Amino acid sequence: MYFRVSLTAAAIGLAAFTSLSSARAETIAEALALAYANNPTLNAARAELRSVDERVPQALAGWRPSISANASFGGIRTTGAGFSNYRNNASISLTVQQALFRGFRTVNSTRQAEAIVRAQRENLNATEQDVLLSAAEAYVNVIRDTALVSLQRSDVEFLNEQVRAARDRFEVGEGTRTDVSQAEARHAEAQARLNSAIANLNTSRAIYRQVVGIEARNLSASTPIGRMVPKSLDIALSTSEESQPLIRQAQHLVDAAQFAVKTIEGEALPTVSVEGSLERNWTTAPTSLGASNTASVFGRVSVPIYQGGTTSSRVRQAKEELGRTQIQLDVIRDRIRANVISAWGQYQAAEASISAAQAAVEAQQLALEGVIEEQRVGQRTTLDVLDAQRELVDQRVNLVTAQRNRIVAAFQLISAVGELDAEYLDLKVARYDPKEHYDKVRDKWFGMKTPDGR
Repeated sequence: MYFRVSLTAAAIGLAAFTSLSSARAETIAEALALAYANNPTLNAARAELRSVDERVPQALAGWRPSISANASFGGIRTTGAGFSNYRNNASISLTVQQALFRGFRTVNSTRQAEAIVRAQRENLNATEQDVLLSAAEAYVNVIRDTALVSLQRSDVEFLNEQVRAARDRFEVGEGTRTDVSQAEARHAEAQARLNSAIANLNTSRAIYRQVVGIEARNLSASTPIGRMVPKSLDIALSTSEESQPLIRQAQHLVDAAQFAVKTIEGEALPTVSVEGSLERNWTTAPTSLGASNTASVFGRVSVPIYQGGTTSSRVRQAKEELGRTQIQLDVIRDRIRANVISAWGQYQAAEASISAAQAAVEAQQLALEGVIEEQRVGQRTTLDVLDAQRELVDQRVNLVTAQRNRIVAAFQLISAVGELDAEYLDLKVARYDPKEHYDKVRDKWFGMKTPDGR
């Protein structure tokens, strides 16, 4: 079902806040879509993935030939007893080298690069979830702080009326200077709290602008999120095992470390290559011009015997790195499990706090009305009214905070599970396809321009 969370209106009496203006309110889904399209942190992560994509064609280069051309030109002067000779020499050559066997290093390095690309894609998914969570928090923080400003402004107006009433009673002899001073002190305190609330709202708006990319204007206080929350802790835990990108990233890094070991081990195996060349030489003398052509084809076999222990050390180092990634995978699994349990507990606590806060507001509202009536007949003092008003304001602040916490806790739980992404949220935005760039560069043999023309 949907949680229709209004941070004002019926709960705190700020009907003007929840009413929509003539312009259509911006929903949280629209804010998340803007963050998905515009957030610089997310765009930087996409650029980083495109850079990592290039590891695959670099690894595949081991299958491809290497071609080089050379040219030289110079003069030779020879002198001796009674003679001197000068001639010009020039040559051009074309050499082609093709590896036939490299100890399976090309195969394994390609698989290693592919595993790193898959790990980086999961890192991009994790960054996307972090950005969307930040955008959701920024969105509801603006709503919360807007509600708190309205609430504190109403409190200032109420206390301003109390100051006026206390002065009127003092002038006709029904009150004391103490009553006036108490009312004035509470009014000054409320004004300070209003100023603090305005400062907090400005901060939240600035963070919203930073994360989402536009100014926060006319946000909707209705936030549907309940249907996306897992129905139980067991479901949340099982879903996180399959959906959490940090776990999948760690798994791919284990695969990459395994192929790294095999790649380095391949350096101890023989290499086989074939090399062909064409060369033309010119020699000029004062009385003659000579030219010659040379063509050659060689098969080469290189067998490493001993490299001072460097290769062996690098293999051992790679195996230790593999062990580290396997341990890190277990660490991340445990951390994700703890995060899910913590997020579930926070969500449940936030859910329970809503009804308690609503009951407290209703009870305190009745208490304030009763104290005001009792003051009118002389059974209560001005301080009693001020204290009751302060308690009501505090309870309303608690309710606003609890409602905000419930929404944020829901998003945090979905993020901990690993499903806070554009697809699961069904955001109306053009989705970024990481495979599009990968497919364009994987089999690219030449060309220094990126697929987008840079």
